[in-house]
Amino acid sequence: MRAAALRQTQTDAERRLWYRLRNRQLLGLKFRRQHPIVDYFADFACVSRKLVIEIDGEQHAYQVEADARRTAVIESLGWRVVRFWANEVVANPEGIWSEIEQVTKDPVTPSPNLSP
Repeated sequence: MRAAALRQTQTDAERRLWYRLRNRQLLGLKFRRQHPIVDYFADFACVSRKLVIEIDGEQHAYQVEADARRTAVIESLGWRVVRFWANEVVANPEGIWSEIEQVTKDPVTPSPNLSP
C-alpha cells in the first residue's frame, strides 16, 4: 500500500483546529499536521502522547470501512485515534476543544471514535 500525497490546502475545519493546536497551545504539547504513520498521513498527531486527531468531511460517510481499517492499523501501532466531523469543528469549536483536552489529559481511556 502506498501513502497518499500530502495535501497543499487545508479544509476550513482543519485550519480552525490547527490554529488552536499549533505552537503548543494545548497543555504545552506539540502537534504536527499531516504526520506520516505507516502508509497513512494523520490530519494531526501528538507524537509524545501517540494521539491522532482526524477531521472527517462528508466524503467519509461513504468510506466507513476504509476509515475503520485505517484506524485499526494506526491503533495497532499503539496510537489513539479520535475522529470529529468537520461540521462539528466549525459549529462547535469549544465543545471539540474540550473533548480534545479531555482525551489528551487522560491518555489511558480507550479512544472515542466520535464520527461513525
